[in-house]
Amino acid sequence: MIKAVFLDFYNTLVRFWPPVENTQILVCAEFGIVIDKDSIKHGYLKADQFFNEENAKFPLASRTDNEREQFFTSYERLILKGAGVDVSLQLASEVWNRISQVPKSFKLFDDVIPSLHDLKCRGLTLAVISNLRENMDTIVRKLSLTSFVDFSVTSKEVGVEKPYPQVFEAAIERAHIRPQEGIHVGDQYRSDVLGAKNVGLFPILLDRDGLNKQVKECPLIKSLREIPEFLN
Repeated sequence: MIKAVFLDFYNTLVRFWPPVENTQILVCAEFGIVIDKDSIKHGYLKADQFFNEENAKFPLASRTDNEREQFFTSYERLILKGAGVDVSLQLASEVWNRISQVPKSFKLFDDVIPSLHDLKCRGLTLAVISNLRENMDTIVRKLSLTSFVDFSVTSKEVGVEKPYPQVFEAAIERAHIRPQEGIHVGDQYRSDVLGAKNVGLFPILLDRDGLNKQVKECPLIKSLREIPEFLN
């Protein structure tokens, strides 16, 4: 019986606002680069895989300013390459620096509040598990999620990034459950699916845009509203 549902934060509960795809299109246009939203989504899929793999090996928070700049230059180049545009490292750096200047905030996906309300009414423990190295309790409060989220676990407090087991094990311990009594939902195959699976949690991959059809080893959902289908 499922007693707890753990949720990734970025791209699961929230996205940046304005949307990163829109920002990419507008900034790239300033540099004479023409791309469309669908291409950019594919670009982010590839680049985010790189992001999570590299961040797990060597967390960005532990890197020097120069190392972080080099990382995000490569990240931006992968975004554009995945979108069908191959640019130099120099141009990728200029595009990323311009994008970094655009103000942004977190915005909940439309399915978050009704989905969490439904899950909470079922008596489930709900928690956020994130690699975000910020005070998640403060962010949860600002997003008006405190009535739904029982606690959060971040890589900052645990000391390692997903998919390392310590992050998930900390959530399991705080929820007072056995691993088989928990579900973890996230948008990243390596950090969310493999990380959860390796500690015995039931993983669900959130694939809002239908870009991960090659994944066969766990359920794929397009909305958090689908979570109740897997509670039994």
